[in-house]
Amino acid sequence: QVHLVESGGGLVQAGGSLSLSCAASGSTYRIAAMAWYRQGEGKEREFVAEIGSAGLANYAESVEGRFTVSRDNAKTTLVLSMNNLKPEDTAVYYCVVHTYSGVRIWGQGAQVTVSS
Repeated sequence: QVHLVESGGGLVQAGGSLSLSCAASGSTYRIAAMAWYRQGEGKEREFVAEIGSAGLANYAESVEGRFTVSRDNAKTTLVLSMNNLKPEDTAVYYCVVHTYSGVRIWGQGAQVTVSS
């Protein structure tokens, strides 16, 4: 089993920066890809960014150019660096792991609040 612990986030003014970190432990050899999703209040959960098994990063159009996702070679730590934050980025951010067997594992979530 893979266990995820998220850290970071918090409160920032619009235009500011924050980072989120996700530490994976346990059967990390099962990890193929790692991603970030988010869910704003009253909104559906949405994709933010991911690093696939080949190490390539993909981003949602809404965060392209402002967010950067990175991962260590051991696939145990995923970091989301968020710049030029906007109030609409306010959400609970979830770290997600995709295993080679197709299982999706979710972290507990971390709150990001951007004030205008």
